[in-house]
Amino acid sequence: MKKLLAKLILKIIGWKVVLEGDVNNLDRCILVVAPHTANAEYMLGNLAYWSLGKPLKVIIKDDHTKAWYGFLVKAMGGVGIDRSQKNDLVKFVVDQFKKEDFSLVITPEGTRSWVPKWRKGFYHMALAAKVPIVVAAGDFRTKQIHLGYKISVEDLETRTFEDIMQEMEEYYKKITPKYPEKWNPKIY
Repeated sequence: MKKLLAKLILKIIGWKVVLEGDVNNLDRCILVVAPHTANAEYMLGNLAYWSLGKPLKVIIKDDHTKAWYGFLVKAMGGVGIDRSQKNDLVKFVVDQFKKEDFSLVITPEGTRSWVPKWRKGFYHMALAAKVPIVVAAGDFRTKQIHLGYKISVEDLETRTFEDIMQEMEEYYKKITPKYPEKWNPKIY
């Protein structure tokens, strides 16, 4: 039901999902989503994943999972984290991947505002969990949601962080964010 509803909503609002690789790349990965300039990207990403019948999770402030609407946030894949406490997110993510297969959404910018560089946690999570990084983006110029471009575990283990970041930076050059002034295309 969710799959059909997502496909219908995407069609109505005029967005298209563009797979850039095998759909099975989306089964178990760290899903790096950028540019992150608006909350609309979260909804579009959920719709894209639902339309493909794939499991998706996102780490968010636990305020959202404990609020009156928390049941909706959890149904949309929200996993609440108490950000007032010191958390070992890398270990938390590794433990989650030991329990089940899913894609974990990470927005390395950490905010919807302009930042000088990305945070590196997504890279360390992927390495520790031994899962690939899959790159995703919503292009607001073309109304396309790009999914599936994979950086394999082998690449993560044999290439430098700088090489990986350069590859991702090159990838995102073709994407137009909702608010271009909030996006820094120089990610590292």
